[in-house]
Amino acid sequence: MDLELRGRTAIVTGAGIGIGRGIAKALAAEGVRLAIAARRPAPLEDLATEVAAGGGARPIVILADLTRKEDIERLVAAATAALGHIDILVNNAGGSRPATLESSDEEWEEAFALNFDAARRLTHALLPGMRARRFGRIINISGSMEPRGINPSGPAKAALHLWAKSVSREVAKDGVTINTIPPGRINSEQIEQRLHPTEESKQAFIARNVPIGYFGDPMDIGYLAAFLASPKARYITGDVIAVDGGMHFYSH
Repeated sequence: MDLELRGRTAIVTGAGIGIGRGIAKALAAEGVRLAIAARRPAPLEDLATEVAAGGGARPIVILADLTRKEDIERLVAAATAALGHIDILVNNAGGSRPATLESSDEEWEEAFALNFDAARRLTHALLPGMRARRFGRIINISGSMEPRGINPSGPAKAALHLWAKSVSREVAKDGVTINTIPPGRINSEQIEQRLHPTEESKQAFIARNVPIGYFGDPMDIGYLAAFLASPKARYITGDVIAVDGGMHFYSH
């Protein structure tokens, strides 16, 4: 199926590794011209080289700390200057860090800055142009809605879901869609180093919680993101679409 994305432009945040990298590769394979952003330069440059070697246009690499408002403004300006305009925004950057009842305001504020405020600011900066051109796609990568303990990223992602739904209703008539993907267990740096550092723990979790029998790959998210970014998905907006292999809800 031709997703009719060739020549479109996109910003993908948190693109250096894991899910963000998978999404960037899926979009590039459809002919999308990319601006890729993260804090670490080496993974971004590696991705840009991989995309170019595969025949795609080399992505624009932009270093940015999305907890900083000035970095968000610089990212938007640099991507727009390089690509002309932005059709697609993938809000993938995020992070999760357990907290306690004694955690500081600074820890909570940092979690909201990264997991909610960054997506909101980037989206609000790009929406005027998308609405004027009557085409835009916002895709948010969120997280678990079933807390296993105190973690500031959880409430931040919950805010992301409700904010995305509310904004989607305002801009739907202008040809702009906003959807959110909460991933299940996807093979990535966080999963392999923090949650399931051994094959035994991984297989035990799968046996208990993942009916499909294996963890997903970043490209499993990437393929859905590419479809949601396309004109083919014009009638899908305000939705939360899990990609989790049927994982039991309480296991998220």
